[in-house]
Amino acid sequence: MTRIIAGRAGSLTLDVPDAGTRPTSDRVRESLFGTLESADALRGALVLDLYAGSGALALEAISRGAAAADLVEKSARAAGVAQRNAARVTKSTGGDAAIRVHRTAADAFLAGADAAPGWTLAFVDPPYDLGEAELAATLGRLARRLADGALVVIERASRSPEPSLPGTLRLIRSKKYGDTTLWWAERV
Repeated sequence: MTRIIAGRAGSLTLDVPDAGTRPTSDRVRESLFGTLESADALRGALVLDLYAGSGALALEAISRGAAAADLVEKSARAAGVAQRNAARVTKSTGGDAAIRVHRTAADAFLAGADAAPGWTLAFVDPPYDLGEAELAATLGRLARRLADGALVVIERASRSPEPSLPGTLRLIRSKKYGDTTLWWAERV
């Protein structure tokens, strides 16, 4: 069971697509969002969630005070689940944050007109089988759309190498959680 851990929609259960996604565990999300709150990176944040799946990462950010979120998911089934979860979070939080679900591939979204620049927080949680070259290309496209000082959190299998970052992203930390590793980068 996946749920919103804390904030205005805390304890709300989220639906998860029945196949094709790998939800971030509650333990990893709890640690991630504790760190983001300590850094005051959530209040008023403009959030991008690439490869959103159920939308749990962006929706947790909304529950904890983010101002807006764009959830990008190419699977029609997963995007439908994310849309339903977004509607439930909107209802629980009073609807004061803008949540948009985009059913498209991450690279197509970043290249399109809908991808307005200026996100302050981005989650990049691609399928573990996405190649390193493809991830590097996506990160390059993403970096051009971020606000200065924006945080990017990349989730990969612990067996994956450190992601290759474009020159405008600087790695600031990494943390391993069993078979999952989070890499944090900052837009410089």
